[in-house]
Amino acid sequence: MAQSIHDFHDDPRNADIRIWINGQLKPRAEATVSVFDSGFVLGDGVWEGLRVVSGQPVFLDEHLDRLFEGAKAIAMDIGLDRAGLTRAIRETLAANGMHDGVHLRLMVTRGVKRTPYQDPRVTVGPGTIVIIPEFKTAKPETVATGLTLFTAHVRRGYPDVQDPKLNSHSKLNCITACIQAYTAGADEALMLDPHGFVATCNSTHFFIVRKGEVWTSTGDYCLAGITRANVLRVCREAGIPCFEKNFTLAQAYSAEEAFTTGTFAGVVPVRSIDGREIGDGRPGPMVARLQGLYRELVQRDVLLRAAERLA
Repeated sequence: MAQSIHDFHDDPRNADIRIWINGQLKPRAEATVSVFDSGFVLGDGVWEGLRVVSGQPVFLDEHLDRLFEGAKAIAMDIGLDRAGLTRAIRETLAANGMHDGVHLRLMVTRGVKRTPYQDPRVTVGPGTIVIIPEFKTAKPETVATGLTLFTAHVRRGYPDVQDPKLNSHSKLNCITACIQAYTAGADEALMLDPHGFVATCNSTHFFIVRKGEVWTSTGDYCLAGITRANVLRVCREAGIPCFEKNFTLAQAYSAEEAFTTGTFAGVVPVRSIDGREIGDGRPGPMVARLQGLYRELVQRDVLLRAAERLA
């Protein structure tokens, strides 16, 4: 049965989580926003997903950089500065007694509108900020066995249509690709760029391994992924040849290994694409090495954050 890499085993503790909404911590059942909210009406907002390891939101600076860049791009006032958002995240974690095995969704919309219309000028009041923390980790069996991908007809578009660098709430093209993939019996969609080169997956980034080299797309038509950038970073630190370049589906089909990257699950092997088995259909040595290097980088960031808080 097809399943998303974002699937997880339910944790009963999530029934009692408290969610941060505009400065108030609300029980899950009472955590609501207005039907006039810009995010609900139009998908007008930006968001970030973060993992929490040993009490530390991992790669927080990079995530906040992307959040504020996105807000500026759509002329949206978040209403809190970086320090304020950091305090809100830590307050939310503390209120829920969360330390490890946590995934956190930080969402910001333009706020409540006086009528359901797209013009930002009909927004009244400040933006809406929501922080949803959950005890949630990727299913270990999925990480161990790998994903199946299906190439969707939906393309990643030009930045003058909807900039793929913008981590907005408007994800309909990715949702459409996801539907096509799971309807075809795959776990995730592989998406091409407007020129027919491999771009990214619907909710993760995509890499292949050929002759000891790690390849990913140019990045021109995909989100500026935090985990994607960190995998390229650990490759360079370890002396592993890595390239951001155009490559085709034919080159992906014949790769020795393939994998996806994302905040939620880290580095996850791909075992087949469009019914073509990748390598021998099992996780390969490069994926295993990169999983280890990425875990080490996460621990370095955790120690750095802890040291900064003590300073």
